[in-house]
Amino acid sequence: QVQLVESGGGLVQAGGSLRLSCAASGRVFGINSMGWYRQALGKQRELVAGITSGGGSTNYADSVKGRFTISRDNAKNTLYLQMNSLKPEDTAVYYCNLAGALRWPWGQGTQVTVSS
Repeated sequence: QVQLVESGGGLVQAGGSLRLSCAASGRVFGINSMGWYRQALGKQRELVAGITSGGGSTNYADSVKGRFTISRDNAKNTLYLQMNSLKPEDTAVYYCNLAGALRWPWGQGTQVTVSS
């Protein structure tokens, strides 16, 4: 089985930055497209950013384009999300997982709170 462990969240003021990390236990990380998802209180979980298996292509939700950057280090089985110019509406629990049709069991996520 694959275990996903997110970290790096915290409390920041609007305009601040955070870098999230996702450690994936397993040997199949490097052959899968991955993504960062977030779920705000009372809202559905949504895909924020995706990245192909080798990191050659990325995509972003319109709401975060120009502010967030997804990357990966396959040698470390780690996915990253650099978040800049944070806004209060970015407040959510952030998760990582497969970006395609299938999902591994969800980790517990990491809380990002942006104050105004």
